[in-house]
Amino acid sequence: MFADRAKIFIKSGKGGDGHVSFRRELYVPNGGPDGGDGGRGGNVIFEVDKGLNTLQDYRHRQKYAAKDGEQGGKRRCHGKDAQDIVLKVPEGTVIKEFESGKVIADMSGDNQRQIVLKGGKGGLGNQHFATATMQIPKYAQPGQPSQELWVSLELKVIADVGLVGFPNVGKSTLLSRVTNAQPKIANYHFTTLNPNLGVVDLDGANGFVIADIPGLIEGASEGVGLGHEFLRHIERTKMMIHVVDAAGSEGRDPIDDIYKINAELEAYNPEIAKRPQVIAANKTDLIYTEDENPVEKLKAEFEPKGIKVFPISGVSGDGIKELLYYVSEEIGKLDSKTIVFEQEFFPEEELLYIDLPYIVEKEEDMYVVEGPKIEKMLGYTNLDSEKGFAFFQKFLKDTGILDELEAAGIQEGDTVKMYGLQFDYYK
Repeated sequence: MFADRAKIFIKSGKGGDGHVSFRRELYVPNGGPDGGDGGRGGNVIFEVDKGLNTLQDYRHRQKYAAKDGEQGGKRRCHGKDAQDIVLKVPEGTVIKEFESGKVIADMSGDNQRQIVLKGGKGGLGNQHFATATMQIPKYAQPGQPSQELWVSLELKVIADVGLVGFPNVGKSTLLSRVTNAQPKIANYHFTTLNPNLGVVDLDGANGFVIADIPGLIEGASEGVGLGHEFLRHIERTKMMIHVVDAAGSEGRDPIDDIYKINAELEAYNPEIAKRPQVIAANKTDLIYTEDENPVEKLKAEFEPKGIKVFPISGVSGDGIKELLYYVSEEIGKLDSKTIVFEQEFFPEEELLYIDLPYIVEKEEDMYVVEGPKIEKMLGYTNLDSEKGFAFFQKFLKDTGILDELEAAGIQEGDTVKMYGLQFDYYK
């Protein structure tokens, strides 16, 4: 089964904590601080692998976590940085924050490698906090927390041209005739369940990449059938060849089919519906009617609207050359860059201190703040020093605790309690 979607959990590594230690040397009774810094936590990196064409690997394993940085040591020893974790994906993979659906990264075009979650920085050892007035600092900086996220991976194929149309109108036959692709072809509805890519080479003209997008049906934009699974692959195409059964060999009206498919494109993404189209009136070898030629009816309906109609036969090859050279010429007029989706979700900003839970409550005449990270911070922060207290104040500001206190109604002079610590609140 072609896998073009997956949901996975990713987590970067926590930074190693800085170390608290003091020099212990013979004849040096009061050695200074020599606690080393913690190492950096591992990043989570996504990288394009040209040899991949599905997300199948991510169907079998869901959780990926980088290692934590090593803690600092004595004698100014720096903790070891953790190794990054690199996740390989096929080109065209879009990484989204799962809950909001916002784009984090589009692994296309020039973007072949991107850090999605950064590992936490290592904390500074107590050697950095010595001052003239505080020569034996008994605290070190904790490592920055890890970041974690559920993300969805979506593979949106990269092709210049998309073949669209109802099932069984001859898209796969056309693709197999004009490219080196070898799609499975049979006379069944929804024959093609996977997008097939092929390269069109033309003498004396620029070639292009073409994708056979699986057959659409009414309601596809609402997810009927495999609608959304297929429609996402049209999002990068610059132009569409709309294939119809001009002979109406299955009793379908080709003009009605085109309007229905375009309505599905409009409902799914209006921007896609505005892209250039050309109509390939297929199966002309099956037209035996003595009435008005259905190809002429298609031309009369759509060419006044700027949509060219080419009569072709996927079986005999008639008309295909003219169609391909026209498409090549039209693509040459369009922007040559791959359509890349802009980043909408920035983990470094959105997930800042996501791993720092706390509770702010008012009890009688004081405000109580509690949480495991706060307790840990208080355990190794020397609030008697000016530098240590400034460091703790920054922690309260960056985690949003001060904002929460103000939202709870705190006023200047009110008392704040954090475990064994009490202080008066002043801006």
